[in-house]
Amino acid sequence: MQPIEVRVVQRRELTPDIAEFTLEPVGDGPLPPFTPGAHITVETPSGAMRRYSLMGDGRAPSAYRIAVKREPESRGGSSSMHADAHEGTTLTIEPPENDFELVDAPEYLLIAGGIGVTPICAMAEDLLRRDKPFRMIYLTRSAAETAYRDELQAALGDRLILHHDEGRPDGFYDFWDDFETPTRAHVYCCGPAALMEEVKAVSGHWPEDAIHFEDFKPVDVVRPDDVPFEVELARSGKMITVPADRSILEALRDAGYPTVSSCESGTCGTCKTGLISGEVDHRDMVLTDAERADTIMICVSRARNGRLVLDL
Repeated sequence: MQPIEVRVVQRRELTPDIAEFTLEPVGDGPLPPFTPGAHITVETPSGAMRRYSLMGDGRAPSAYRIAVKREPESRGGSSSMHADAHEGTTLTIEPPENDFELVDAPEYLLIAGGIGVTPICAMAEDLLRRDKPFRMIYLTRSAAETAYRDELQAALGDRLILHHDEGRPDGFYDFWDDFETPTRAHVYCCGPAALMEEVKAVSGHWPEDAIHFEDFKPVDVVRPDDVPFEVELARSGKMITVPADRSILEALRDAGYPTVSSCESGTCGTCKTGLISGEVDHRDMVLTDAERADTIMICVSRARNGRLVLDL
């Protein structure tokens, strides 16, 4: 798939921590269509590659819309978009992909938590257009932190349940009434890990193929007990120190070495790199056991002990 160059033509602050970006193509070429639940991979101004769900009608888009939450522990993606992506900024993106496809079903239950509302919004818009029966549950901390609150209330009416926990431990939403008796609905859920774990737990007696989740963080790139280590680039003999809170890929990028990546979450295989020596803590979801003997995914994996020597 060929990358696409786009320009930020509008930036809208939705909440104190969430900004919406409207992206139009640079040049005359049309943007590829997409289906509800799709995402694009964006090369952020820092060089970090991040996935963001697409909003709106994807049948013949003249622009793409994404919403980005500034994460408090951002390692270069969301903080870069908030700080450096302004109207007029040019970005490179990968064409849309969809791992969260909206399948045909008699009815739907859409569940969103926080910034997870973005693919759910696209689904709700599509279901409204096709006059399909559905309900939407949207959970946030407070009204002020609820992106698209007014638009969703106006469009969905009593199809929408809004719930704010106000940061209270006892302010959680009780899903049992929604899941006690299995229905013909397909459930689509996107949001924080805790929300998805709750939905998994409460829907265990439902048909497995009726419950769908979107999660852009299938692995922990950095863990609390990680420590710094060194990587030797065999072709040049250069030594790179990888800090405890950075991946090999990020450390290479920080040091000015060109990197090739896409998901940066250990799922796509783009950053596969030859391993010459060293004991690896493999954290990817791509490599086979045989491949792990001489290959490493540098976006997520680390040294288990000592130094790694890479074919770079």
